[in-house]
Amino acid sequence: MAGESDHSESRPNPNSGPVDVPRIEKLHKIEELGLDPWGGRFDGHQSVAAILEKPCVSFDENPTEVVRAAGRIVLRRNQGKVHFLQLWDQTGRIQIMMGQAQVGELGWKLAQLLDLGDLIGVEGVFGHTRKGEPTIRVSELTILSKSLEPHPEKYHGLSDIEYRLRHRYLDLIYTPETMERAKKRILILRTIRNYLDAQGYMEVETPVLHTIAGGAAARPFATHHNALDIPLVLRIALELHLKRLLVGGIEKVYEIGRVFRNEGISHKHNPEFTMMELYQAYGDYRSMMDLTEGLMVACVDALGGGREIPWGEKTVKFEPPFERAKYADLFLQHVGCSMDDPAACLEAAKKHRIDPTGKEHDVLVNDLFERCVEDNLVGPVFVYDYPAALCPLTKRKRENPAIAERFELYVHGMELANAYTELNDPITQEATFARQLAGLKDEDSMAKMDHEFVWALRHAMPPAGGLGIGMDRLIMLLTNTQSIRDVILFPLLRPER
Repeated sequence: MAGESDHSESRPNPNSGPVDVPRIEKLHKIEELGLDPWGGRFDGHQSVAAILEKPCVSFDENPTEVVRAAGRIVLRRNQGKVHFLQLWDQTGRIQIMMGQAQVGELGWKLAQLLDLGDLIGVEGVFGHTRKGEPTIRVSELTILSKSLEPHPEKYHGLSDIEYRLRHRYLDLIYTPETMERAKKRILILRTIRNYLDAQGYMEVETPVLHTIAGGAAARPFATHHNALDIPLVLRIALELHLKRLLVGGIEKVYEIGRVFRNEGISHKHNPEFTMMELYQAYGDYRSMMDLTEGLMVACVDALGGGREIPWGEKTVKFEPPFERAKYADLFLQHVGCSMDDPAACLEAAKKHRIDPTGKEHDVLVNDLFERCVEDNLVGPVFVYDYPAALCPLTKRKRENPAIAERFELYVHGMELANAYTELNDPITQEATFARQLAGLKDEDSMAKMDHEFVWALRHAMPPAGGLGIGMDRLIMLLTNTQSIRDVILFPLLRPER
């Protein structure tokens, strides 16, 4: 956690009133020294990690390696005419030593006005103390920004989860795991982009504001455009615009973007989340299985910890080929009856306390699958061939139209990916939409037909495979994080009172 602090520097509260008075006084004293307490350009500095990689000899041997570093003070220890500070940047921490003789009169006066949380720049000789601690012996001290609020204490730190989420900037500084997860998220997203780019996919951006919410069954966030005087919604999926691009001749296309669903919050759900969707002309759901498998393995390999990774008290082995299992076979195994037997499914629903009132048979089948099957899926396993009624945008199997060519990838009961052989028949698509719209409430995402999308299909969309992956859930799994709030830098929170 944070470094040492005087007792006046307790955990900060942004609603506690005026800023800490002694820090304001120090700010004015810095100004009186003729220095700018908000700093400026500081060229030529290296990261802490880069400095720590340099050869390091004892100060008794008079090292000559001069370095420059910039960062935040997270620990301090004053010993008369020598101050020991710990400087932090996003790559690590390093000790710095300031003596009155080395930094001069002005530098020494400035040193007395520093607090935990201040940003400083230093230049000095790099070596190690007699205790072997790598240290910068400072000869030049620069103030880069004065912290007017106290930072967390060493022993209390940021143990309050709610506080950490509301003050992510402090969490990144004082909780090393948070910074490490943020870096891994960036690495995973970069790996996905590099992998898809190498496969010939083109990354695009599509609209966030839609006139009709489509591509998924979810409740959208509604808004209004004043100049055009029209209602709009925030997108709930990326699908329908990407398919328009397939019609336009972009044969391999993907987007990584934010989507918004006006629904509940849980350890696996945030109303605003990151989705990756891609489409490949002339492919199908089996080609999407191969692509998904390669993509997952590439991400695991990029993290460098081997292909068997921890997930809570369990492990996941991402060694291809992944298991593949039919939806109907898993249903029979874990529910105990055929999904094609309505009477048996009703009995199973009663047994598992699922209310069947007003539910279509396939919806009841899916409820039973979620209740009885998903938690038994260790994986990674591709569950494929879903009931067609659950998949309005999916091509049916030619030999059995009741089954849709769809798969979902599961790991320890958590869905990570969803893929289809895409429906490119505009006549069937329009009829499917019409059946789904019947009786739906106006606020439902599918309550209006996207005629423009159907019109685009009428100009011939190539047969294609499509894939969607929730990035936040994937990052949860690959970083062994149990809550989605910990992999999103700024999750949605209830406002503070």
